[in-house]
Amino acid sequence: MNYQSSKALFERAQHSIPGGVNSPVRAFKSVGGTPVFIERAKGAYLYDVDGNQYIDFINSWGPMILGHAYEPVIKAIRDKAGSSTSFGAPTELEIEIAELIKSMAPNVDLIRMVSSGTEACMSAIRLARGYTGKNKLIKFEGCYHGHADCFLVKAGSGVATFNIQKVPGVTPGVAADTLTCAYNDIAAVENLVAENRNEIAAIIIEPVAGNMGCILPGEGFLETLRKICDRENILLIFDEVMTGFRLAKGGAQEKLKVNADIITYGKIIGAGMPVGAFAGRKEIMNHIAPVGSVYQAGTLSGNPLAMIAGYTLLRGLNANPVIYDELETKGAYLEKGLSEVFRAGPHPFRINRLGSMISVHFSDHDITDFTSASEADIEVFNKFFHHMLNSGVYLPPSAFETWFISNAITYQDLDRTIDAASRF
Repeated sequence: MNYQSSKALFERAQHSIPGGVNSPVRAFKSVGGTPVFIERAKGAYLYDVDGNQYIDFINSWGPMILGHAYEPVIKAIRDKAGSSTSFGAPTELEIEIAELIKSMAPNVDLIRMVSSGTEACMSAIRLARGYTGKNKLIKFEGCYHGHADCFLVKAGSGVATFNIQKVPGVTPGVAADTLTCAYNDIAAVENLVAENRNEIAAIIIEPVAGNMGCILPGEGFLETLRKICDRENILLIFDEVMTGFRLAKGGAQEKLKVNADIITYGKIIGAGMPVGAFAGRKEIMNHIAPVGSVYQAGTLSGNPLAMIAGYTLLRGLNANPVIYDELETKGAYLEKGLSEVFRAGPHPFRINRLGSMISVHFSDHDITDFTSASEADIEVFNKFFHHMLNSGVYLPPSAFETWFISNAITYQDLDRTIDAASRF
């Protein structure tokens, strides 16, 4: 494929933007080469500035569950934009999307809109500290909850991609309050709780990890976390920025049948517009200002364009639950096809999948946490990435990211993807 225009834009961008990109993983530093600059997208396809078409397995890192430029969402945004792009004041639409989310997600009484998943997770931790009167938190190595200081201790995703083990600017005090252990290691959690008894405000987790590839919780892992939190007066926070409304109408809580105390959302509740939210039971959420004294605010919280986009998308998902069955079937089809072609190839592999989240790891051992993900053959993945890119298949440019399937993808697209993998 020809990438000359992308190369020229990347060179130009580096004179005005740090690293030439506005989010690090986009720089292709892990996989090598020049990032592809996208011009437009429709349905399951991306089109770059050189006119190349790609089958998209990023889908804006999750929210394009029904495909790009989904017409009902686009029309709703256009109609709403005529009334202004921001008010900085309450609207009825904010109530309507909050009521819709409450009807879809278990264990949600109140929800506060913010402007990003990072802001949602940061606010959830502040709320947990204010509610419990304790300061420490437990997070899991390889889980990424945004770039707030406390989350950059042993984070996955872009931090892992760039092999940044210690992030400058994160103070020792913040790091000391952030306790970490391996995903799926319940004994390590019990040890941390015992060593820091009555000091831990929250345990935050991606219920299905998406920032070290797709990694599923082991049998009983989330259930035991729930029991520990109940026993120790610790709040359990599910970061559902990726899994919310993607794995099921009620997200991971519904799919995995475990309730959290606070749930964070992002991306999908704005249909790809800049948005986030945190939600939970009334007795917890009422500690947020103006009812309580835990302060959180944002001029663009509840932005009308983000709200109408998210409301339109979520209403469509709520009215058509068969979409989740269709996504499961497509995910299983892709997993089966890739498994067959990789078994015939020279590289050991593991495929992890739940619903429409899937990842490929070139490894001869199961991928259950950040350590096992890091031990996979990253160089083989990088070669695979460029092979697929040149075959018209756009994968996340990092071995530490889950793929996302949209329902706009066809079985012909999946067959093309499997065929491209067979030639690797």
